[in-house]
Amino acid sequence: MKSFPRTVLGGALSVILSVQLASAADANASANQLTPIGAELAGNADGSIPAWSGGLSKAPAGWSPGHGNPYAAEKPLYTVDANNLSQYQALLPEGQAAMIKTYPGYRLDVYPTHRSCGIPAQVAERTAQYAGTAKIGSDGWRLEQAVGAAVPFPKPTSGIEAMWNYKLRYMAKGRRAQISLLVREGDGALSEFKQWAYEYYPYNNPAVENPQGADNTEAKLLYNVLSPSSRAGEMYLVHASLDKPQDSWIYFPGQRRVRRAPSFAYDNPIAGTDSLYFVDQINMFTGALDRYDFKLIGKQEMLVPYNSYKLVDKSNKYEDLMGQDYLNRDAQRYEKHRVWVVEATVKAGKRHSFAKRKFYFDEDSWNLLHVDMYDAKGNLWRVQEGSIWADPQIQACTGFEYVSYDLIARRYIADNFTQEGEVLDLTAGLEGRVDDKMFNPNELRRRGER
Repeated sequence: MKSFPRTVLGGALSVILSVQLASAADANASANQLTPIGAELAGNADGSIPAWSGGLSKAPAGWSPGHGNPYAAEKPLYTVDANNLSQYQALLPEGQAAMIKTYPGYRLDVYPTHRSCGIPAQVAERTAQYAGTAKIGSDGWRLEQAVGAAVPFPKPTSGIEAMWNYKLRYMAKGRRAQISLLVREGDGALSEFKQWAYEYYPYNNPAVENPQGADNTEAKLLYNVLSPSSRAGEMYLVHASLDKPQDSWIYFPGQRRVRRAPSFAYDNPIAGTDSLYFVDQINMFTGALDRYDFKLIGKQEMLVPYNSYKLVDKSNKYEDLMGQDYLNRDAQRYEKHRVWVVEATVKAGKRHSFAKRKFYFDEDSWNLLHVDMYDAKGNLWRVQEGSIWADPQIQACTGFEYVSYDLIARRYIADNFTQEGEVLDLTAGLEGRVDDKMFNPNELRRRGER
């Protein structure tokens, strides 16, 4: 068993840190109300959402990522489907209601709620210490003065602040996995694009004291295509920044050349997905925030995917998970949680195929659990659903696998699926298997020529 970082185990430290989150003027009012990163400490009025008590801080016996489920013995409390949709529709994003109405048999199995997302002690302490330090630039979207390993805006007052909380959520310094992008074709065939994925998050490093300490970089992503054979050896490198659109490069093995890829951003389609999937849908949302205005709607109780251990389990096979119209419902788990809701609309003078997006963020981790996407006429176009599960090795929750449904094309994709991959490693950045040296164009060329 790996040694785990220090953890926030209970309410006492939570209360102390929640007081520190506030200024001197409102510290007393905030005591006992917030977790270290700004979620409500208490449960809800009817008890269906419990109080936060530190999260899943210790791995169950025999558990490792992709193996084991701490809640395997639980049964659904109820199911939401076409027969009772009106009873629960107020708890659903519009996209989930649309899926139930569109596809016969689509359902949500709702289980007991577990607030399993922990917070590393260092992240809790730094969030308290530096609360009020981060600023939004004069252009309305760039991030300034934020420090590493801390939630920049534990008490967000705007949509853009909530977006940055998501983009800088704690996921440890890096991870690596063999992932698959899966597309169920119209004739029933299953297409698989298998890759090595390496992800590096310089802002999860507590040594970073300002944006310059991380070269103004939010994340670095490297994808090495393994299959199909026609694309094996292709590599994609992305640098997501705090203050400008992302930089991207592609390595083509036939040419043995690395080229800049300015089109690998925003709403440009990803190759091989029949335009079902845009670049900025990677990891639920990636890239610059400059094309939208973001409005903070507030916090709501919703039924959302949570504790997705059944989905990520390596006993699953892709053929069984990928139904013709939607993901196997038996593999999905939903719980009632509080989520932050942000509405994004395209700025005047800017363009994007999605004229509006609606984001739903988990209050306990800032992971993105659901996105509804609308066309220029205001029609719901795509529905993106994330996942979330606690990893005691990093003392935090991760969102990894996700699906995107296109209600117009009546098709969908799944990405970041690791069930049939050999490796799912979320501690790679902490233990040196992923580091900053891997994420530069010269490394693409070196890897390609090996």
